[in-house]
Amino acid sequence: MVVKTFKTKTRSETFRKCGLLVFLAGLAVFWTGCHHRGVIVAPPSPAPAPVPPSNGRPPSTTQKQPPAPAPITQGEEGIASWYGHPFDGRATASGETFNMHAMTAAHRTLPFGTVVRVHDLENGQSVVVRINDRGPFVEGRIIDLSYAAAMAMHMPGTAVVRLEVLNAGPDSSGGIYSVQIGAFLDRSNAERLKHRAEKKFHPVIIRTAEHGNGVFNLVLVGQESTSAQAQELASQLVREKLATETYVIRIN
Repeated sequence: MVVKTFKTKTRSETFRKCGLLVFLAGLAVFWTGCHHRGVIVAPPSPAPAPVPPSNGRPPSTTQKQPPAPAPITQGEEGIASWYGHPFDGRATASGETFNMHAMTAAHRTLPFGTVVRVHDLENGQSVVVRINDRGPFVEGRIIDLSYAAAMAMHMPGTAVVRLEVLNAGPDSSGGIYSVQIGAFLDRSNAERLKHRAEKKFHPVIIRTAEHGNGVFNLVLVGQESTSAQAQELASQLVREKLATETYVIRIN
């Protein structure tokens, strides 16, 4: 009788074969994954939504226009006077130091820096001056020359003149105009007139100005943006009997 014998596998051999099968299966999965793997591209980030302006309207592209130049009066005629001592070395209305030997002048409304030719209608002489001060504050006078300008025009006292504007100053736009209704050496007189004017008009201020014959206390009414508006105010002030003579003065 033939007896068949069966060889029994050991436990360690079984584990080795199982491990080999697992390794081969994992390798197959890895190889398959490599063949099917693609490049993953992240979608682009969405652009941020535009932020609307706080007022709900698109921003304006319109630029603010500069103020129109103040009108310049040509051919103004009247009386010219001059000033020197004791104002030499003192501050002018423009902030410059007054130099009586420089070719400068004071005018009530022409912008600071304006260049003017002054024609003496009595002797035919003329001089060119630059406006750097305010004045004169005397009825009938239209310009106050420096001592040097008056001497160059052979004008020992006053003279009838005509003004020719050669070049408007850099401050020819954006003027502020007031109406002078009084000029007093005694401040108490200025205070009384100011009190009367304030009953119907605002603002009313007193501004001091060293000029000509002394320190004047000027009573000024209103702050208008144009000379024409100031002229209308001046007519109203005369109708209200606050002044018989008024002067429009540019205060800047």
